[in-house]
Amino acid sequence: MLNNKVIVILGQTSTGKSNFAVEVAKQINGEIISADSRQVYKGMDLGTGKITKKEMRGVPHHLLDTYPPSKIFTVNQFQNNTAKKIEEIIKRGKVPIICGGTGFYIDAVVDGTIFPNVPPNKKLREELSGKSNEDILKILIKLDKNRAQNIDINNGVRLIRSIEIAEALGSVPETIKEKSKYQFLKIGLTLPPDILKERIKARLLSRIKKGMVKEIENLHKNGTSWKRLDSFGLEYRHVALYLQNKIKKDEMIEKLYTDIWHFAKRQITWFKRNKNTIWFDPREEKEKIKVLDKIQEFVK
Repeated sequence: MLNNKVIVILGQTSTGKSNFAVEVAKQINGEIISADSRQVYKGMDLGTGKITKKEMRGVPHHLLDTYPPSKIFTVNQFQNNTAKKIEEIIKRGKVPIICGGTGFYIDAVVDGTIFPNVPPNKKLREELSGKSNEDILKILIKLDKNRAQNIDINNGVRLIRSIEIAEALGSVPETIKEKSKYQFLKIGLTLPPDILKERIKARLLSRIKKGMVKEIENLHKNGTSWKRLDSFGLEYRHVALYLQNKIKKDEMIEKLYTDIWHFAKRQITWFKRNKNTIWFDPREEKEKIKVLDKIQEFVK
């Protein structure tokens, strides 16, 4: 019985997670749940490097294109939605495969983290929406210095949410974890830094060539504010600046390449904290076969 087995496929951007997850799903009769904080939004395809229908090869994917960019998608929602999807997939007699690069989301599910139940504060969000991430961070430091030291300062949504919680509870409470009823096998894809840099650059140029700038321009035309685009970071931040004529195209590409590389380094720092992940280089066929064998053994 596959009643409590879940595969997790993680790694830095541009390592080939999505394609590997499809390969695994094909072999073990799986369905994929996306663990990406931006791919959940509609219309954000090239900007997030979202897998295409063709690349899915008929494998069902969940938590992609679920919310409009105007809505805020929280880690609590990810936990709840993922729990439902896991149950549905298992009831169909298939294996759930969580795949993505948002370590915070993955840990929330695997570690069973319990987050404070603080409702959104619309007034506070409106007050903070016009401020820069740096200014928002200063507010958080005054409210909760500990949380400010352990947060992604480029993630405007998370900064605002932390202030929301701190204002409601006095501070962001210590993390509480609840043992999951599932068994997880975590597989990590990793590449040497020089290879990863090349892939990041090639993938970025490819997405620009395919129309990433136009896609982001259309998001703005359809009502997504410059501030909201900025809050998504990386591609959305720099392309928004370019579309507002605040930076030149060459500068946009160079800054974006640098920021994606820095983001990739933060990703691996986060993932390497957990010692239970099986890491492999997807270019090495022998390594990949060993990992696929371990997955087959796990789901037996």
